[in-house]
Amino acid sequence: MSIELVKAYLAEKGYGERVLEFSVSSATVELAAQALGCEPCRIAKTLSFLVGEDVILIVAAGDAKVDNPKYKACFGTKAKMIPFAEVEEKTGHAAGGVCPFVVKQNVKVYLDTSLQRFDIVYPAAGSASSAVRLTPQELYSLSNPVDWVDVCKTV
Repeated sequence: MSIELVKAYLAEKGYGERVLEFSVSSATVELAAQALGCEPCRIAKTLSFLVGEDVILIVAAGDAKVDNPKYKACFGTKAKMIPFAEVEEKTGHAAGGVCPFVVKQNVKVYLDTSLQRFDIVYPAAGSASSAVRLTPQELYSLSNPVDWVDVCKTV
């Protein structure tokens, strides 16, 4: 179970007590916000893409959407999401619980600047009924991203 791996990883880093597990689904931004009792924009959603054969994850604010011209300028190609049925195989986490921690080798993580306006954000913790409470800087430190990118627009 990927949540167990994520919990172990976060505990090893000193953040184990920040993992939240719910009796309800948190698989979408709206459901996660309801489970947490927070604004949807504070949910740090992890989007899975293919860039050629490479798998990348972009973590963005819950109210952000990929801006195609910005994405193409950054990655040199049109945005192509990983098909639902292939998400777990390619990332290490099932759809609804994809997070930037304990991902498969060679998966590149990027954090979108839409997260930087918040003091606290809530990415998933490896399952469709979990989250972890982090500052954007803690998220950066724990997810080992390639870098911050500006590929989204808020709506």
